[in-house]
Amino acid sequence: MPVTRTLPGWATGLIGVAVVVAFWWIGALTIFQNTGSVPGGAIPTPAAVIGQFLNDGIGFYLPHILRTLTEAGIGFLWGNGLALLLAALVLVMPRIEKIALQIAVITYCVPIVAIGPIAYIVIGPPRDDPSGTAIFLAALSVFFTTVVGSLVGLKAADQASLDVVSVYGGSKFTQLRKVRLIAGLPSVLNALQIAAPAALLGAILGEYFGGAERGLGLAMLAAGNAANVERVWSLALVAGLLAGLGYLLFAVVSRFLTPWTTGRSSS
Repeated sequence: MPVTRTLPGWATGLIGVAVVVAFWWIGALTIFQNTGSVPGGAIPTPAAVIGQFLNDGIGFYLPHILRTLTEAGIGFLWGNGLALLLAALVLVMPRIEKIALQIAVITYCVPIVAIGPIAYIVIGPPRDDPSGTAIFLAALSVFFTTVVGSLVGLKAADQASLDVVSVYGGSKFTQLRKVRLIAGLPSVLNALQIAAPAALLGAILGEYFGGAERGLGLAMLAAGNAANVERVWSLALVAGLLAGLGYLLFAVVSRFLTPWTTGRSSS
């Protein structure tokens, strides 16, 4: 029996992180030591990145983190709210399904980097915080995933249960409320789980265009212009940890709201 099958999930995750850090450290000390346009190479060691974080202090990172999380959170709510509404409308009015999917695909195919400057011109610079462009790109980043995931889950309801509702005079809205929502909840939560890191990435990219005064994206841009590679990596690491926490949060929510998907009892 493989050793990984006898280890708990958290231990396997720690081993994976340790392997990644080891390759990072080796690469920083050997392969990428003398590459890039900055002294010391383009990739600092993990120790240098952690040292930069400790030298800057949490007081430097916290305002940027709060600003980016605010923008990502607002965009997350708007994008997923509109996506769930569109998916519900498709089930109530099936004739609009092709139009809804076309809208979702268009939002997915448009490159965020290309539409960012256009969004900044249309929305304009932020009159007050947070950045409207960052919120818009965060919402755009999650829309396609949630629309498709929600439709797949909501349409997976048992046909016999839907027929029972119809026999007793229930409408399509009643089917949606009493059958489809329960059947589709695991897929909806999985879509939201994927959308959480995507919203953070969209907000960070939006800060490059949105003229924000604070934010992880703006801080990374300033650190890059100052050739402070360690700070750039430190900010990127913080962003990655936040994205991972968002993903983990919805994994925990999904585990407790849909215990039947993991084989656990509802108690």
